[in-house]
Amino acid sequence: MNMLWKLAALAVIAVSVGLAACSEDPATAAGSSEADGGLPTMVAYRSPSCGCCELWVEHMRAAGFRVDVEVTSDMDRVKRQAGVPPGGGSCHTAHVGDYFVEGHVPAADIKRLLAEKPDARGLTVPGMVKGSPGMEQGGIREPYDVLLVGNDGSTSIFASHR
Repeated sequence: MNMLWKLAALAVIAVSVGLAACSEDPATAAGSSEADGGLPTMVAYRSPSCGCCELWVEHMRAAGFRVDVEVTSDMDRVKRQAGVPPGGGSCHTAHVGDYFVEGHVPAADIKRLLAEKPDARGLTVPGMVKGSPGMEQGGIREPYDVLLVGNDGSTSIFASHR
């Protein structure tokens, strides 16, 4: 019987937390909160068949981002609208603040982007790099660069991961 009371108490707590979340300040819910260190909400777009995208989203959430996921079969449109340059694509595209984030970009690089606020479109890690966030495969780590995409579509190295 004691176990039933514990389960009932947990259910009451879960409902209370859910109701508290529904009553939070709309301005805070739509943007950032004190709990996530003031990070803006990220919207990540992925195709229905992609599994590594969810692993990358988990990496973002663990780093303090609130991430809303949109599943779409038209990723080409999403990338085109974001301004991802030809050859700079990967499996998922996200929007955070005024920027796009393409592919398996580490959370630390996104936080740096948001702090420095360069005049640019966003960041990209082209392709599917083993060892990048969401592409972990045991101890295998390929070196890769995170590219900053300028407003003119040019790219420069924003961060190197070796």
